[in-house]
Amino acid sequence: MRKLTLAFVTTFGAMGTVALAGSPTFEPPVEAAVAAPVPVAAPVYAGGDWTGAYAGFQLGYGDVDTSGAASVTGDGLLYGLHGGYNYDFGRFVLGGELDYDFSDISLSGAGGDIDSVGRAKLKAGYDMGSTLLYATGGYAIADGTLGDGDGVFYGAGISYQVNPAWTVGGEILAHQFDDFNSTGVDIDVNTISARASYNF
Repeated sequence: MRKLTLAFVTTFGAMGTVALAGSPTFEPPVEAAVAAPVPVAAPVYAGGDWTGAYAGFQLGYGDVDTSGAASVTGDGLLYGLHGGYNYDFGRFVLGGELDYDFSDISLSGAGGDIDSVGRAKLKAGYDMGSTLLYATGGYAIADGTLGDGDGVFYGAGISYQVNPAWTVGGEILAHQFDDFNSTGVDIDVNTISARASYNF
């Protein structure tokens, strides 16, 4: 009887050990890692469409030289307004513009000055996305104490689209007024200006 009891205890003890050995181990649930939100950068304006009307203002500097019946020089500030229209054909841009500058150019040796310069422009440019490189030329008229005279001009410029509404840039122009106001004086005016335009 004692042997039977011992065998019974030993058998069930071993079964309990096996059962416990095979029991699943309790582990705390693993929480899924939450990824931090990735900041999204604000889109950068790429530009690229130059079609439309615009208007703005410019501020620059002018230098005057003359030849012919008199030798006159001078320099000073220019400031004014402009307006125009461009059409973008893809990589090629054509446009037209009118601008008008008031002037503070005093002429040495002539006792006078140039009060204003107006221009009717044609523009042809290359579309580089947000940047436009262009050549320009056309008709110019100048007015001052020597009278008024007309001539031609040519030059180059660059424009940059800050956003769809605003464009900034610069321009260099060379003007030629031959026999200004029938005085026998040929006047050359070179200008450089900074420009800002609102796009409609």
